[in-house]
Amino acid sequence: MPNSSSVSEFLLLLAFADTRELQLLHFALFLGIYLAALLGNGLILSAVACHHRLHTPMYFFLLNLALLDLGCISTTLPKAMANALWDTRAISYHGCATQVFFFLFFIAAEYSILTIMAYDRYVAICKPLHYGSLLGSRACAQMAAAAWGSGFLNAVLHTANTFSLPFCQGNAVDQFFCEIPHILKLSCSDAYLREVGPLVFSVSLAFVCFVFIVLSYVQIFRTVLRMPSEQGRHKAFSTCLPHLAVISLMVSTAMFAYLKPPSISSPSLDLVVTVLYTVVPPAANPLIYSMRNRELRDSIRTLLEYTHCQQIYL
Repeated sequence: MPNSSSVSEFLLLLAFADTRELQLLHFALFLGIYLAALLGNGLILSAVACHHRLHTPMYFFLLNLALLDLGCISTTLPKAMANALWDTRAISYHGCATQVFFFLFFIAAEYSILTIMAYDRYVAICKPLHYGSLLGSRACAQMAAAAWGSGFLNAVLHTANTFSLPFCQGNAVDQFFCEIPHILKLSCSDAYLREVGPLVFSVSLAFVCFVFIVLSYVQIFRTVLRMPSEQGRHKAFSTCLPHLAVISLMVSTAMFAYLKPPSISSPSLDLVVTVLYTVVPPAANPLIYSMRNRELRDSIRTLLEYTHCQQIYL
């Protein structure tokens, strides 16, 4: 029986890409989304790094989120764009394992950062007098390190476990990148059950984090509703609700992708669900976290004006 050592490459089968025109359409769409994510997250990184007034816990975590968004979308889309542009489907065995590792690393660390950001907002709004003591520079660095560390451990666990399985169901992955549920379909007989335990553990942990996020926002909304200023309430709601919507979209689609029964799986549904939790958040987060934040918008505007002036001077 062939095992994983006999698989030298995988074939990434993108849905709705049967003709050359559709492949080029996918390339154009992915390129537009990728460039938007690069621009938005790049501006946030530059603004936070260059403006001292943004050197606060909230923007420190936002900087980490932007880094992780760039890493996450850069792990999946460039290879998918190259395949669509050059009419190829192959990815090497080691390339697939590397893609799985970095995707899981960035996505798990990002979810941890989002959980920490919810805690940051909870302390800022519900316990403002304790904000400095609870979220000092040392505590922020430790929480960020824990988020990145948890992503690394999650990636090592699932990548090692998945690619230790024997594959004897072909090498065609019905997705635009190497996604664990589709790779497990290629494993022999019941060998994939070895990955079910770690997968359920990770999903359960993600669900606990999601409950923590929801409870944090419930406390935030309760506090906001007691604010005497209608303008203050509107500002808090307009800031928190989009954050909660993105987190809910990311968690619900990711859990559906990894836990859905095979009977309801289809290439089109899998593509839509995967795009919603892998591509949309990195591209949408810069808009959501900057549209309602005047301080960040002003910093980005100042940065762009300074860059423009420098170009004129040169």
